[in-house]
Amino acid sequence: MLRSGFNRIITLNGSRSLVTSSPESVQHHGKQSGLKSVLAQKIIEHQKRVKEFRTNHGSKVIGEVTVDQVYGGMRGIKALVTETSYLDPEEGIAFRGYSIPQIRKLLPCAEGGQEPLPEGLLWLMLTGEIPTREQVQSVSRELAEHADLSSHVVSVLNNLPSNTHPMSQFSAAITIANTESLFAKAYAQGVPKSAYWEYVYEDSIRLIAKLPTIAATIYKNLYRDGSSVGAVNLEKDWSANFTSMLGYDKNEFTELMRLYLTIHSDHEGGNVSAHATHLVGSALSDPYLSFAAGMNGLAGPLHGLANQEVLVFLKKLRKEIGKEFTKENLKDFVWKQLKSGQVVPGYGHAVLRKTDPRYTAQREFALKHFPDDDMFKLVSALYEIVPPILLELGKVKNPWPNVDAHSGVLLSHYGMTEMNFYTVLFGVSRALGVCSSLVWDRALGLPIERPKSMTTEGLMKLVQA
Repeated sequence: MLRSGFNRIITLNGSRSLVTSSPESVQHHGKQSGLKSVLAQKIIEHQKRVKEFRTNHGSKVIGEVTVDQVYGGMRGIKALVTETSYLDPEEGIAFRGYSIPQIRKLLPCAEGGQEPLPEGLLWLMLTGEIPTREQVQSVSRELAEHADLSSHVVSVLNNLPSNTHPMSQFSAAITIANTESLFAKAYAQGVPKSAYWEYVYEDSIRLIAKLPTIAATIYKNLYRDGSSVGAVNLEKDWSANFTSMLGYDKNEFTELMRLYLTIHSDHEGGNVSAHATHLVGSALSDPYLSFAAGMNGLAGPLHGLANQEVLVFLKKLRKEIGKEFTKENLKDFVWKQLKSGQVVPGYGHAVLRKTDPRYTAQREFALKHFPDDDMFKLVSALYEIVPPILLELGKVKNPWPNVDAHSGVLLSHYGMTEMNFYTVLFGVSRALGVCSSLVWDRALGLPIERPKSMTTEGLMKLVQA
């Protein structure tokens, strides 16, 4: 049974409470984590910093756009503000200036655990500060208190056709959960623009809290016996409650989930899921609708489905060459794959020009917990073989593995072999980053996004072709 209380929606105590930008303007039930009050002060400070920066430097040109970039998906054009993370081509992802090795070392872990708690990264992305263990525990409890689903969300999930893809179910459930949006209610009642971020924050916390419950319900309905996801434990962290609801009780898998949900959370603002969330949010759609749009983008084979494609490739490879492979027959298979016009999935990245630090983090986890796993050995062998081959081709800017080259192997090792569900896990994680960005979008008062498009004729005139 789900813990009762899904109808404990925060109520707006009359329009009078909506016309203040004070962090206390949203009415609460239960103890708060303190994250919002810390964030409120950070927003005031950063609003002033951005205002001064724009006043002094707003007219300065920061780059040029080529015709190829216009036709090439706007690749590399500096045109977005994302405060939560930055992807450096050589150094990899940095969350508020901290690399993945640094956050694994600095962010609090669960008692007896060694991997960072995703709640700690949420605090870091929102505030720019490394939280204390007590602060992270308070966020864990706040998320647990909001993990219940409204009855209509559960009903929809339980009645969708069994052939509905997990990502379609995930997106649908998120969309219809927006009946609980505090931002939508506040906007309809005329809340001032200066207070938008508060309601987006409250929606984001509740949305992040509910995603594991939504995901676990989908998993149980599709791959188990449709049994209840069970009760949420207020004393457990976000990941531990998630793995418990999924039906996995091995602590090692929970540790993997903590790592997985942390390192997949954000990858600056230009990727499809982050950009789609930002774009829809810029129209002042509530966080539920905005995040659902991001998830529809994540469902694409060029984005979130990549880890699934890697695992299909690995199984095909192992079937053809067997478990007792050699480097020579691996090379032959890779060359055959490339010469047939196909790619080696899991290698290359739109921005990175080195091995993805997220790949390295997962590799370290596997080396520690299951170094003798057959599929892990295969992935390790490909790590040695594929980059030199891609470099030999001479057409690849980044021959190194990305995060997707490893994640499916780790999940399948612990028994989660349902590949169609992997992108849902990715989506649960990605909420941490994109929702944090939504809060800052509204705090900075960013306008609706509306880039100028051109016809080919117009471009030809512009460059005097």
